[in-house]
Amino acid sequence: MEELAISSEVTQYIKIRLGDEFFGIDIKYVDNIVRMQHITRVPKAPEYIKGVINLRGEVIPVFSLRLKMGIEEIEETKSFRIIILKYEGESVGIIVDEVREVANVSSDDVEKVFHSTSEGIQNFLSGVGKTENGLISLLDINEILND
Repeated sequence: MEELAISSEVTQYIKIRLGDEFFGIDIKYVDNIVRMQHITRVPKAPEYIKGVINLRGEVIPVFSLRLKMGIEEIEETKSFRIIILKYEGESVGIIVDEVREVANVSSDDVEKVFHSTSEGIQNFLSGVGKTENGLISLLDINEILND
């Protein structure tokens, strides 16, 4: 008798670091990863919006993922990167402490996160994924780019 193999979907995530925690961003949203560069401030923007950059003639808004998620801001280091996300036809840059690697996460290895009414990091997560190098919190791009 032949066994039916139930295939689980594998999703690739860019593994990033914010402070001591690792997060994953679904690679389908990632357009580009660039080094930090001059960011032009935008007057009267929320604190987490750092401004705009000009990337190959395209003006892209950039915000601090740390501040957006309520994590204390730190001084910029050489490992800081701007990840350019494509979302609903728009480009948005997010500043992260470090970009590590691409992690493959099987849908079987994802635990859902239940959102609480209180503000906090868990409101920006879609789940927690198990990788060969440990757990990573999977970011919900819809929630992060909601504003």
